[in-house]
Amino acid sequence: MLAVEVSLLRGFLTQTEAAEWKQSVFSLSDVGPLLELFFSGDFRGVFKTPLVQDLLCGDGGHVGEGTEDGGHVAEGTDLENRLEKRLKLYLSSAPEDERSNRELVLLLVAVSSLQMFAQSNWTGPALELKDSELLPSSLLQTKLRESVLSALLLDGESVYPLVSNPLLLLLSRVILTSVCSSSSLQLVSWWTLRYVSLHQQILEACSPQLLSLAQSCIESVQQKSSSSLQNHLSLLLQFHLECVYTNLSYYEYSEAKVHMKLAQDLSGLSVNTTGALGKRTRFQQKSLAQLVLEVKRRDDAPDWTSSQTSPAPTPVNLLPKDCDLNDDTRLEKINLEDPEQFQLPDLSPEEQAVVLGLCTDFQKNNPVYRLTQEELLTFTSALLSQPKLFSVEVSALSLRTKLERSERRCVERAMMQTQALVDYFEDSTCPVSERLKMFYVCRPPTRWSVQKTLASLLVDLGCTSSALLTFEKLQMWEDVVVCHERLGQHGKAEEIVRRELEKQETPTLWCLLGDIVRDPQHYDRAWELSKHRSARAMRSKGLLHLHNREVQECVRCFEESLRINRMQLGLWFSLGCAYLTLENYEGAAQAFQSCVRIEPDNAEAWNNLSTAYIRLKKEFKAFLTLQEALKCNYESWQIWENFLLVSTNIGAFSEATRAYHRLMDLRDGFKDTEVLQFLVRAVTQDLPDRQGAPSSALKPKLKELLGRVSSRHTGDSEVWLQYALLYGGGASEDADDNHKALQFLSKAHRCEVQSPDWHQDPAQFKGVLQRALNMGQVSVSVARSKSSSAEALQILSSSRLSLNSLLSKAKQTHTDVASGEIHSELKDEVQTLEKLIKEIQEVTQALRSQSQ
Repeated sequence: MLAVEVSLLRGFLTQTEAAEWKQSVFSLSDVGPLLELFFSGDFRGVFKTPLVQDLLCGDGGHVGEGTEDGGHVAEGTDLENRLEKRLKLYLSSAPEDERSNRELVLLLVAVSSLQMFAQSNWTGPALELKDSELLPSSLLQTKLRESVLSALLLDGESVYPLVSNPLLLLLSRVILTSVCSSSSLQLVSWWTLRYVSLHQQILEACSPQLLSLAQSCIESVQQKSSSSLQNHLSLLLQFHLECVYTNLSYYEYSEAKVHMKLAQDLSGLSVNTTGALGKRTRFQQKSLAQLVLEVKRRDDAPDWTSSQTSPAPTPVNLLPKDCDLNDDTRLEKINLEDPEQFQLPDLSPEEQAVVLGLCTDFQKNNPVYRLTQEELLTFTSALLSQPKLFSVEVSALSLRTKLERSERRCVERAMMQTQALVDYFEDSTCPVSERLKMFYVCRPPTRWSVQKTLASLLVDLGCTSSALLTFEKLQMWEDVVVCHERLGQHGKAEEIVRRELEKQETPTLWCLLGDIVRDPQHYDRAWELSKHRSARAMRSKGLLHLHNREVQECVRCFEESLRINRMQLGLWFSLGCAYLTLENYEGAAQAFQSCVRIEPDNAEAWNNLSTAYIRLKKEFKAFLTLQEALKCNYESWQIWENFLLVSTNIGAFSEATRAYHRLMDLRDGFKDTEVLQFLVRAVTQDLPDRQGAPSSALKPKLKELLGRVSSRHTGDSEVWLQYALLYGGGASEDADDNHKALQFLSKAHRCEVQSPDWHQDPAQFKGVLQRALNMGQVSVSVARSKSSSAEALQILSSSRLSLNSLLSKAKQTHTDVASGEIHSELKDEVQTLEKLIKEIQEVTQALRSQSQ
């Protein structure tokens, strides 16, 4: 039984298995013919066999006497429950010796359903299937499709309306998650994981229910893999790659990296981007460094090519066409000076899948900018240079198209390539069995997403009317509305949505009408129509309230939407912002925590979370969250400024100094004298930092920082004053430090007296006087410590000139006209200043006498 399950997961038989099974497995009654049809790629033939026809469409006689009304299930239950009861009866009525065979029959039906569903919506060619081929007449109804789509709706997220043959997905779900979930089959959880992958891709947004199911499936397969798959390296590698894509779909980036590392270790590949000399254009004379992909095998890497369990490559003529660039300047590929040095090894399908997985993981974990695009293009170029499998080829071509659509010289190829992929879906030349090789390992795009990309390219090229026709055909009404807005047909968008509502009312259309006319009643109608299951309705209504600044109502709607589906990344962020507006900082912190839990690299969410913590007086938590924000966005000066302030407040002085340097890198005019004052006081008073270490150890780094700040802000007196204080303010035991402090105090004084109208305000003038007195006293102290009388005289002369000028300004500006005396608030400082000038004169005279 396990050998059959392993072969089903692989999707094909090895030569040895094919020879053996002809004599043994294929000759088994019931399950043998089904297996033979499955491995020949005739999945529809599985459903046409008398056994499966009787199972799905018969009157129920195969299950014995357990049914009501002559084999029909009671009409009061829904479609899914009735299917489940029917199939469980088939299994439970089996004799003990036939039970395992019946479990295998059900698994084959589920797997064939998934394969046909994948063919209908991903790989092509199109498959026309009648409901009567899958259901008994008792379950056929006039609105069967609507019932199926409603059953597939999860967590308030609806299914794409034009999905083909959704009944196949529902049938596979019933068998895999309900009927066979407790069977003796060992690897049914893996097929359930594949069902989750397909179901998630046809939903509007992530489903927490599917995430929970996927996690339990991964855990189940991992528990059994040590015994079931230890001799099947190819399948084990594929399992880890499927886990990578599943985790990436739900923002579980750390888990995805774990599985990616395991898959890469199993493959024995080393994959890196590196530089190589080469030419990219036709007229380039000198070779320049070009980015290329370097792929190497370890010495102990498995030999996939000699293994029968590795899928055979598909003939190149059956694969989608790789369109040429045909540019008059740029070459088709980089012309390397030493191509043999970076020649790729002949990669097996498993190795190509690993390279594609690394590419996807890199894309998801890096921001969208030019360097990232160049690195991704090295992956696609490497994969497309060795066309082997449909899924790898289509995934690589689709990614290259997305990367090239914004480039002027490549946009034409992007358009041609997308059109070729759209046409290929209808082409029946390549067999389905070839298209489905390693399909679940590569995650190629759905057919409608490729068509949407084509329409988007038309919009980019200015062909909005042509794009509009495509969007209408795809029933992507939001894009239809955008196209009408671009064409200036504002009323047409509302007209089209109302026309579609007349045909059939759906929650999505009512929400879209609400978006157009901004009427909350339309969202209420969508909410009622969905029987309170539409997360979109409450989300859109909440956003309208937020736009109208009705924050309290907005929060209520957001919370209702998130109750239905908690994996709405953007909505958690909006809810957090709304809570900040309401000054509900606990709620804001919880919302932003949920946001970063879903997307750990959301820098803005981390930053806002720190804001909530600051308001809650939890500054250390704010410090930690800002560190995470900076990991995500190292270039944001706003985050760095918050980090500087929080670091200073909690005593992380080393981090504050680093943040100040970074802010000066990002903003030429940045200056924060309050932070400088705090840091200087901490160092000069040797205050303990956050970890209890003495701050005086930071003195060299702070000197470096103040040197940089003072060189950029030469006219700021406070900067020079703090620089002087860092050197002891003239009271240091080190004579050199005192001399430097005097220089900085003198510069601070010159900056003060050069500012306009500084002398008009008595309070400000008093401050200048006090700092000048300190400077004068330091100058006397420094002059007395000098061994050179000439140098000492120069210091005193400079100080005396500054102080005399200040004394004259005081008498000129702040003398009472009637009494002829200095104003009382400055009188003491002026008298002290006069005494200090006299002292300087005496010291000067003494030094001159000594020098004579």
